[in-house]
Amino acid sequence: MYIVRDSFKAKPGMASKLAAMFKDVMSQQKDAKVRILTDYVGPYNSVIMEFEVPDLAAFEKRMKEYSEGKDIREKMKGYTDMYLSGGREIYRVM
Repeated sequence: MYIVRDSFKAKPGMASKLAAMFKDVMSQQKDAKVRILTDYVGPYNSVIMEFEVPDLAAFEKRMKEYSEGKDIREKMKGYTDMYLSGGREIYRVM
C-alpha cells in the first residue's frame, strides 16, 4: 500500500477555500480513503490532500481518470489560483 500526499502552500486567505474544494471533489471518490488536512502547528496556509492506493498502478489509474474527467476538472477550475507552491510525496507503507 502507498500513501500519496499532495502538499500546497495556499495564498493568504485561500487555505480554507482550497481545502473545501478538495474535500468536495474527493468526497465523490467512493473507492478512495482520502483525508484533507490543514495546518494547526507549522507552516501557515498549508493544505494537504492525502490518499491511499494499493499500488502505483492504482495511482496511475486515478491520475488518468482525473485528467480525462470533465466533471472533476470543472469542479477544480481555478484551484491553481489559490496556492503559491505545491508538491507530491509518495510513501510505501511498511
